[in-house]
Amino acid sequence: MTMSLLVVDDDRSMCELLRDGLSELDFDVTLTTSPIDAMKLAQAQEFDAVITDLNMPTMDGLELCKELVKVRPNVPVLVITAFGTLDSAVRAIRVGAYDFLTKPLDIEVVALALDRALGHRRLSEEVKQLRRLVENDKRYGDIVGGSPPMRAVYETIERAAPTESTILLTGETGTGKEIVARSIHHQSRRANGPFVALNCAAMAENLLESELFGHIRGAFTDARSTRAGLFVQAKGGTLFLDEVGEMPLSLQPKLLRALQERVVRPVGADHEVTVDVRVVAATHRDLDAFVEEGRFRQDLFYRLNVIHLELPALRARGGDVTLLAENFLHELSAKLGRNITGLSREVIERFLAYPWPGNVRELQNCIERAVALARGEVIGVEDLPDRIRAYQPSHVLVTSSDPTELLTLDEVERRYILRVLELVGGNKTKAAQVLGLDRKTLHRKVELYRLA
Repeated sequence: MTMSLLVVDDDRSMCELLRDGLSELDFDVTLTTSPIDAMKLAQAQEFDAVITDLNMPTMDGLELCKELVKVRPNVPVLVITAFGTLDSAVRAIRVGAYDFLTKPLDIEVVALALDRALGHRRLSEEVKQLRRLVENDKRYGDIVGGSPPMRAVYETIERAAPTESTILLTGETGTGKEIVARSIHHQSRRANGPFVALNCAAMAENLLESELFGHIRGAFTDARSTRAGLFVQAKGGTLFLDEVGEMPLSLQPKLLRALQERVVRPVGADHEVTVDVRVVAATHRDLDAFVEEGRFRQDLFYRLNVIHLELPALRARGGDVTLLAENFLHELSAKLGRNITGLSREVIERFLAYPWPGNVRELQNCIERAVALARGEVIGVEDLPDRIRAYQPSHVLVTSSDPTELLTLDEVERRYILRVLELVGGNKTKAAQVLGLDRKTLHRKVELYRLA
């Protein structure tokens, strides 16, 4: 495909030299010796790139570059000069130039710089298209994603949010359970009430009881005044209990009574308080296994699990990885004051291959690190953490015509169980279902093959 190029230089012979050399390389070159005429041409028609001299009368190359970027921000500008200095190069880049070349010019070097500039432009256009997709049908409130598993999540939210039923969100760490809980709240009849969140794993047992149910003055050493708990503070709204699987067994009956009877007893009080709140709970734990092991009350589990919504792992969401990465890139570039325009193709390929054990949270942290440390405007593989840059997909089975390379049956089983556990995020109940085993048999095999 022929690329259109505008060349601006007050030296006519230099213009013709560039035209003759680049025309042979399939560039359609337009010449002008006037920066003023160059501005008119750029306003009248679209060019794929612009090459301009630095030192020209009436308007120098830096000023022309600055004006061109205003008129055609997506068109890369290359600045050339016979007096190349680091200061000139820095000033050119600051006003928006893509590259800085020094005379005498080598046509092959110019062509290579143009190829890089045009590749950068194409990537920028792809980024804009991805962002448009994110802003349109790939976003559900604050949740980003258009994959089939996420569309199923959106459908469940729409059906469950208007009800008053308790909802249990499950999924691996980092899958965005609190964002989903907030989305449920904002679409519920309680949207005008407060959204109150508590991480049950973040507090000691005595503090957690007081935080949830409140306390009266003098109930314990530091209780200098009466304080309402979160069940009361969330009146008319939603109480989000994150990591509910970590709640101590001793507090679980009190939580069960609050859900069933809509009353709580503050620590040290001799009376109960009526509460009006909708509870959304979340956990990354396998609560079925916890119930079997006696670590979680079965009746509480049933009470929390009225509506169950499982959030998919990032590795199961296909192209959502790219959408999320571009969304984080846009947000974090602005937040950190960096002009990062996109991700290289190699980075996108690594992202799609990597299993993301930390899910969306890991991806966000990865993008923040890359934006902060990026060497250029486009994030490259060298800007990624070692674990992602060096990741190699694992293979469960090895096929070969050489009998000496074939695996034993035990090794095939070990690798397959390991792969299934990896894909379900270590959830042994799900793994047992996939493998067609009961949990006790799977537990024995995990111990036998030392997969814990």
